[in-house]
Amino acid sequence: MNPRPRTASVAGIRAAFPALEREHAGRPVAYFDGPGGTQVPRSVAEAMSEHLLRHNANRRWAYPTSAETDAAVEGSREALADLLGCRAEDVVFGANMTTLTYHLGRTLGRAWGAGDEIVVTRLDHLANVAPWRALETERGVTVVDVPFRLADGTLDQSVLLASITERTRLVAVGWASNALGTVTDLAPVVARAREVGALTFVDGVHAVPHLLPAARALGCDFLACSPYKFYGPHAGVMYAPAELLDALDVPRLACAPERAPERFETGTGSFESMAGSAAAVDFLASLTGGASRRERLGRTYAALHERGEALLERMWRGLEEMDEVRLYGPPPGAPRTPTLAFTVEGHDARGVAAHLAANHGVFVSHGHFYAAHVTEDLGITGGLVRAGCACYTTADEVDRLLEGVRDLR
Repeated sequence: MNPRPRTASVAGIRAAFPALEREHAGRPVAYFDGPGGTQVPRSVAEAMSEHLLRHNANRRWAYPTSAETDAAVEGSREALADLLGCRAEDVVFGANMTTLTYHLGRTLGRAWGAGDEIVVTRLDHLANVAPWRALETERGVTVVDVPFRLADGTLDQSVLLASITERTRLVAVGWASNALGTVTDLAPVVARAREVGALTFVDGVHAVPHLLPAARALGCDFLACSPYKFYGPHAGVMYAPAELLDALDVPRLACAPERAPERFETGTGSFESMAGSAAAVDFLASLTGGASRRERLGRTYAALHERGEALLERMWRGLEEMDEVRLYGPPPGAPRTPTLAFTVEGHDARGVAAHLAANHGVFVSHGHFYAAHVTEDLGITGGLVRAGCACYTTADEVDRLLEGVRDLR
């Protein structure tokens, strides 16, 4: 029996990130802003630079740099397919998740009208709400809004499933909340949608950095993510079965490619971002061993999940001891990502973030994070403070964050 492959140490991982050499307030920066965009390993920047400086060209022309760009694009699809658990022909690239979702909404909406329903949730990022809301005015569809439990920031599955009826055409659901870290069990949602003949769109932007997808096995129809949340460049990626995309009435230029996935990719793509996205996947796969990239990714995700749970519990328990701090979302041990949201009595979120940066070199996010329904329903007017653990986060950095919050008391 082969021994379990050793996962790279935190120190080894940190050595790959030049951003971690930065200092602020006389201390190395502790980056807890990963849910809004992680830092980038050197290999990702090098892959993008290599493409731009040595292989830069448009596609399908009869000279070497064009052929090299073709190969880079196809290689990038293969890498993202290994990450998402699908085929290369099911991988669509775009500017970002929001743009891809609006484009998909416009595409699907061509076949919908009055009497058709779309199910969304109050827990979701607005990028998985607004594109579907737009179809209310554009196509006359009805959008059904599913609330979340205020006590722990979770969705009531019974309420969500009951909202999916014979009139439902699409269920738009987030895999994980970018504001609270809540993870939603998708299997019952996808199964219920299938029962009534509805499509399922999964916002995986916050989940994919922490949970390895298996899109085809899950059976969802679409799953979108953002490489800049898992150590890559600013870009958007969407899983959509090629057969489904080929059957959709996609708004496109008449002379553009007719077959999926390119029939869904408007205009000239950012080939350097595709190369960088593939490099991000390869970086994650390089942190452990295995026979295939998918196998290595599985082992890396398992190890990082274990580390993330320990860091999250350390941060949660430390903040829990402070009377002025209120925590939001599910507690440690519940299905969640290592992203924690909190408020401090007597301080707005921006003030807390500014204090942590100026006095402790700790960078955290603040506000509603485009999950505005979450803060609205929780009655939070001064914004949330959000601290997310990434592959490079250490226990010492968590302790420094706790120290900084104590200083506010």
